[in-house]
Amino acid sequence: MDADLLSIQEARDLVARAADAQKAFARASQADVDRIVTAMARAASGAAESLARQAVDETGMGVYEHKIVKNRFASDGLLKFILPLQTVGVLREDRARKVKELAVPMGVVGAIVPTTNPTSTAIYKALIAVKARNSIVMSPHPRAVACTRETARILDAAAVSAGAPQGLVSCMSRPSIDGTNALMRHRQTAVLLATGGSDMVRAVYTAGKPAYGVGPGNVPAIIERTAHLEKAVADVVDGKTFDAGVLCSSENSVVVDAPVTSRVRELFVAERAHFCSPAEKAQLERYMIPASGKGINPAVVGVQPQQIARAAGFEIPATAKLMIVELTSVGPQDPLSREKLCPVLGWFVEDGWERCCERAIELLQHGGMGHSLGLHSTDPHVIQRFFEEKPAFRIIVNSNTAIGAVGYTTGFAPALTLGPGSWGGSITSDNITPLHLMNIKRLGEEVRPYRDPLREVATSRPVRSAQAPNAGIDVARVVDDFLASFRAQRR
Repeated sequence: MDADLLSIQEARDLVARAADAQKAFARASQADVDRIVTAMARAASGAAESLARQAVDETGMGVYEHKIVKNRFASDGLLKFILPLQTVGVLREDRARKVKELAVPMGVVGAIVPTTNPTSTAIYKALIAVKARNSIVMSPHPRAVACTRETARILDAAAVSAGAPQGLVSCMSRPSIDGTNALMRHRQTAVLLATGGSDMVRAVYTAGKPAYGVGPGNVPAIIERTAHLEKAVADVVDGKTFDAGVLCSSENSVVVDAPVTSRVRELFVAERAHFCSPAEKAQLERYMIPASGKGINPAVVGVQPQQIARAAGFEIPATAKLMIVELTSVGPQDPLSREKLCPVLGWFVEDGWERCCERAIELLQHGGMGHSLGLHSTDPHVIQRFFEEKPAFRIIVNSNTAIGAVGYTTGFAPALTLGPGSWGGSITSDNITPLHLMNIKRLGEEVRPYRDPLREVATSRPVRSAQAPNAGIDVARVVDDFLASFRAQRR
């Protein structure tokens, strides 16, 4: 059988198996669900190091130590947040309004897992799906099949050992475009949970299913003149170099307020940033941006700066943690102003927070609308203005955006799927949690009787007037005849 047909058949088989498992699991109590989710999280945490090593070795992307952090964040950190959530039974009851709300699982979750964060995303998506009493079938990236499947195997084994039906968590072994489409469009797939590039997000939203799709970020970070400069620079460097920049919430450009430019530049150099010369910048543009001007060379994603520089045709110090390219505009004329999933950071200088803000908006409009924005400032007025007016749904203040947006250094809901809202083409602006993967059923009892105005007319005395055009007509009988005819048609 051809590879594409094998992939399609596998997707169909896994969804059918997952649907059977979910039907059985839908009867689980809250205690059952929490016991199973806890077992899954502990198993994933225990395998955090081995899964991190496998992910780096298989994909060639990222930093081993940082992938351990992400795996533990997606297991231990996420568990602390979701365990107290009620996802079974009556969630709320309003006695005055006589309304009850009941948690109902969605069914089979079809999950698209990216190559940039394969194991941590698989852990996160499986935990939030199962917490809401769903099953999940994952489609891994072709460059991350083995590590994603191993993650799913560990999670499913832990779930079964805690009493879950087999097949609650599964992963395709033969991912392909056709197989992924079969997963997304299967009649028993209830909802899609997708993380990846713009093309993938568009495909998800045309699959004919409810979907949470998340694409690129192109996150700007503003260092305003009142900021604690040392911490601000350290935060930006930490964010941009975390897991070699593969998170879509990583800082992609820094916008520096003009009065503090010299000091900020000194601090970046002290943090081992390499400022590229105009010639080096041109070499990076040729290497990193395809001739079409669309996307980015996949060979640079999650790769250390020395390797990128060498492939582009120049050398940087072995101690350099990232490269900075000085930019003056946003768009095709400065192609490195787009999202860069690697340790290459754009650098802008603007005079005043208003101009910094305008530049940040341009960057968000160039591929990151609605996603995230970083602001380093101690001015409450500036912070409030950014919060109220900037087109990003996560404003991260005085922290790095890479792990602040996902809820590691902030109080945001811990998540590795971040909705950019309608501005970014998504149905939600939330960090996705188990509450997004369950339906709410409502029971309502009558609290106020309905009085049909036609019935009121029907029970009134017949109208007879010599002056009226319908004089002598029994209005009550006419209304009764109309109601009888209407009811007959409805039957």
